[in-house]
Amino acid sequence: MKGEIPGAYLEPIAQSIAGRGITPEGLEDYLQPTLKALFPDPEGFADMPVLVAAMLDALEHNKSIYVFADYDVDGATSAAQLVRWYRHMGHELQVYVPDRLTEGYGPSVAAFDTLKANGADLVVTVDCGASAHHALEYAASIGLDVVVIDHHLMREAPPKCLAVVNPNRPDCQSGQGNLAAAGVVFVVLAALNREAERRGLFAARAKPDLRQWLDLAALGAICDVTALTGFNRALASQGLKVMSRLDNTGIKALIEVAGLDLKQKDGANSLMSVFHSGFVIGPRINAGGRVGRADLGVRLLSTDDAGEARLLAQELDELNKTRREVEAEVLEQAIAIAERENLLAKDDDVIIVAHEGWHPGVIGIVAGRLRERWRKPVIVIGIDPISGIGKGSGRSQPGINLGHAVGAAFEAGIAISGGGHAMAAGLSVMRDRIDELRSFLNAQVRQQVGNEAVRERLEIDAALSCAGATRDLLEQFEIMAPFGQGNPEPVFAFSHMLVSYATVMKGGHIRVQLDDDRGHRIKAIAWRAEDTAIGEMLLRPPGRVHVAGRLKADDYMGRKGVQLEIEDVAQVRT
Repeated sequence: MKGEIPGAYLEPIAQSIAGRGITPEGLEDYLQPTLKALFPDPEGFADMPVLVAAMLDALEHNKSIYVFADYDVDGATSAAQLVRWYRHMGHELQVYVPDRLTEGYGPSVAAFDTLKANGADLVVTVDCGASAHHALEYAASIGLDVVVIDHHLMREAPPKCLAVVNPNRPDCQSGQGNLAAAGVVFVVLAALNREAERRGLFAARAKPDLRQWLDLAALGAICDVTALTGFNRALASQGLKVMSRLDNTGIKALIEVAGLDLKQKDGANSLMSVFHSGFVIGPRINAGGRVGRADLGVRLLSTDDAGEARLLAQELDELNKTRREVEAEVLEQAIAIAERENLLAKDDDVIIVAHEGWHPGVIGIVAGRLRERWRKPVIVIGIDPISGIGKGSGRSQPGINLGHAVGAAFEAGIAISGGGHAMAAGLSVMRDRIDELRSFLNAQVRQQVGNEAVRERLEIDAALSCAGATRDLLEQFEIMAPFGQGNPEPVFAFSHMLVSYATVMKGGHIRVQLDDDRGHRIKAIAWRAEDTAIGEMLLRPPGRVHVAGRLKADDYMGRKGVQLEIEDVAQVRT
């Protein structure tokens, strides 16, 4: 049972938990995170009473309410929660999701003009709006009420609107800065329930059980790569259980179109994982906003019509295939530019790659791929050849707050716009200021980390032998799940290994066999490693090597074994 560490594995599991900074007092909440124990007081969020009052006043007076959502998974799951709550209350929310190509990110003057013309009385922005000062000031000037639910970093006073609920606004005392917008929305729903009950709004209908929408809150938290600690960990842990029931018609349709079989021999569903959320469901929902129609994700996650869900899921699946093709092309071009311009040899702490015509819907994914490859923060910028404006998206390393650095570039007047959170950021910049931006961001990061070079630290949870790398060990470590940002999968080290076999597979992956000096061996794979230092070490090993990586299940041909996903390789020094 989860919460009890098996005796045979007590030492390595306890060592791994302790290495994450979990104290004896916090052990129960870590192993068994519950909403009851960890749910924050909604009143601890700045502006929460004002926001809730505005949302309920509009409901009671049957006003026209729009939810204005960002076009990614976090935005879609945030909006879908609100749509479902209001639907339960007998009110159908209207949804507005800006087109990434024609409207850009977040609220705009043009969008508010459209909403006003459509008769909107109240606009609720989710996963955006916290830095949209000009647009929100304009909305106020035309008599359009706006409330903001967001989680992105704020460096200044809130914009002019009725309320801004954001755990990352400077004066918020909630202590919940690691929440995604979907998590903030879930707290808002609790506050709405509380105030609606006080107003007597549940006299004619049952109070909605918010637990039914935990799957949406968890999906947003996982796909936005937020730290799975504290209350956010409880959201993910409990939400994955709800997701496994496949009660959400849209999630169920996506699982089916992706060909993922969750059925066990007894007919029950196996538990959804962070992998399923982040690498199966999430990319397909994101595909609508990246290369298709921006509102597809919200529509899918808020529908209860199985036929509609199936059609939406199929469309998103096709768009995801297109997204992969565009992504592969941009990735190849970005690597070629970095090599041609010798960007890696400059020893920059932040790598910026820019080119005309790159699709803004894939630059964030490409930045993530390059970050994995180069082990440094990366920003990829696609430049409009007519206006000369570059739209950039960045992904960071643990310990480097890229959103803060990009926000500083905006404040300094170098970027046209910019912001984000610790691990991801977006910006706009004129073509002729990209070099200036590069210098500024590198200086900002050097201020954050001091004189140390920016390196990705790989924390080792335990040293293993090949004989000790068993399926039983892997399954016992599941007591520490869910894994993700802030609670990474355990990393194991294998010392003095011989690379007895290595071959390059399609996509640049390298399949490996590692042998120890006792006649034992383990299968391993290094993803997208062909042209990296790790690939060089595996394909042309300099003798014995130390290898670190994560154990994964290997069920091919029913073998119930394990394989190692390699994270790093080092030469054995004699």
